[in-house]
Amino acid sequence: MAGITLLAIGPEQTDAIGTLLARHLVAGDVVLLEGELGAGKSALARAIIRARLDAPGLDVPSPSFAIVQPYPGIVHADLYRISDETELDELGLLDDEDQIVLVEWPSRAPGLAAFRGLTIEIDMLESGAGRMISIKPRAGRDMSELAGALRQFQSR
Repeated sequence: MAGITLLAIGPEQTDAIGTLLARHLVAGDVVLLEGELGAGKSALARAIIRARLDAPGLDVPSPSFAIVQPYPGIVHADLYRISDETELDELGLLDDEDQIVLVEWPSRAPGLAAFRGLTIEIDMLESGAGRMISIKPRAGRDMSELAGALRQFQSR
């Protein structure tokens, strides 16, 4: 499967997409979140984490300053402030093969693209009224069930 493109009108639909994503992520998935500053990478990650942990009110801060924010079974990283991907070893980002890894600014560590998972690109609509969210599998990751679950949001 080449991938799917979704349309999210408003934060509620972004949260709904994140909830559905959370249900279809599996241990070991490395999810690369791409997009410009303010595109909604942290918002989507927040929705995934809350849904995955069944904690809708959980405070999920952006890991911009901490760089890595761990949760049970999932870790959220923002690589904007790293200078070289060799720093990933120091961060312990991939130490636990059973966790799901959400990565903002993956362009700072291009080697992450070799890991099985998803690449999610988020773009704001020119009108500012929503987001286009493109999801592509990597390294043999099957996403046929995920595509079916997200059918209602697929861009025509």
